[in-house]
Amino acid sequence: AVPPRHMDSVLDILDALESPARGGSPGTAAALGRGLGACSTPACRAVLGEPLGTPERPPALTPGQWQLLTELLHHDPATPGLGAVLAPDGSTVALGPLLAGIEAGLRSAGFGRPLPTLDPPADPLLAVTIAEALGTSFLLAQRGDNNATALGPGGCWDDVENPQNYTLRGPPSPVPDPVAIGAMDGAVLGARLARGPLPVAELLRGYYGTGNGSEAGRPSSSYRRRNFGALAGQGRLEKEVAAVLELLRTLSPTSELLRDVGTQEVAAVAQRAAREFSERYIECPAIMPRCLWGARPYRGTPAPLQPPLGSVFLHHTLEPSRPCQTFRACARAMRDMQRFHQDTRGWDDIGYSFVVGSDGYLYEGRGWHWVGAHTKGYNTQGFGVGIVGDFTATLPDPDTLALVRDELLPCAVRFGHIRPDFILRGHRQLGRTDCPGSALFQEIQSWPGFQ
Repeated sequence: AVPPRHMDSVLDILDALESPARGGSPGTAAALGRGLGACSTPACRAVLGEPLGTPERPPALTPGQWQLLTELLHHDPATPGLGAVLAPDGSTVALGPLLAGIEAGLRSAGFGRPLPTLDPPADPLLAVTIAEALGTSFLLAQRGDNNATALGPGGCWDDVENPQNYTLRGPPSPVPDPVAIGAMDGAVLGARLARGPLPVAELLRGYYGTGNGSEAGRPSSSYRRRNFGALAGQGRLEKEVAAVLELLRTLSPTSELLRDVGTQEVAAVAQRAAREFSERYIECPAIMPRCLWGARPYRGTPAPLQPPLGSVFLHHTLEPSRPCQTFRACARAMRDMQRFHQDTRGWDDIGYSFVVGSDGYLYEGRGWHWVGAHTKGYNTQGFGVGIVGDFTATLPDPDTLALVRDELLPCAVRFGHIRPDFILRGHRQLGRTDCPGSALFQEIQSWPGFQ
């Protein structure tokens, strides 16, 4: 049988491939991935080299594992979902850019053949993970019709417990969310390996956690946006996208694509690519769509909001009273709250617009477009944001507070969901309730927009 498309299945494959008893080593999986088509683009091949023919199934892998690995690494831009797996933190990760970054990191640390010196110069790690994909995507979008999208979309798994099929929620760009996430992870983990090699399975297990997330706390992967931003902020990303586009001028078949593109246009494409990527994947929080946390359908017909709205209303959930620190725990909390709101309260859906976990993610409730049931008498005027936990006497952790204050609110303004002069209020200011808890209410009084 073919294993589920979960990171755990990939870890099992890596364990088998890297086993010294079976003649494996840390570089085995990455080299195999290249043979299967993970690195099929011109700049990636210029950095990592041409594959040495089509590989045979290694004896260490079962036929089902080999089939899964082959499907994950066969590069087909028309079906990007086939190359991705569900990680324990709830994110969907494309394996190609992840393995390319890992190989670049290992080789820059002296494990395997040394990396070539690129001319024109470009950072090999960023070239094979994100810069080539980003530059090509934005160049094609700029040269094509004005409606062409260069980033996204995200998508949904058929079953998060046994993921087999991933469907994008719109027309694919060359950099859908799983490719962006795999690229960020490949860059972060490649940079770690460049400081000294270690078994790839061990590295990934420490980074992603295992299973659908343990209750031990946030896995490192949920900090990918921050860690990638520290590695390649907008300025560095812009420089590397421009460098890779200049490199692609010298390579076939992309030299044709760039033949009439001047250096000023390359600079403009790189600037736009770095800005939009940074806004979407570094500065703004990731939102888990309803399909991923297992939402029931909305009952009845939702009423549309008229953005930009003037207010944000902050809540604590009270029940669950403990913050959720993993995707599995937060998804369960969302399902429990939706069931309570629909079955006990008799509402059409979960009341909140968004819910904030302590796992680094926002969870979509009624979202940006539909009137919620969170702040009686004011539901059409603002978004209701609930933080999972009871914050009567204690505060959410600093990362969770920063997610709302420094990421969600500025991004909601930037993308036109709320007005620049929005008002932030605690639920207790608008109704007879202690919500959002005394400790949290005290905290938000120093936040921008509070009145």
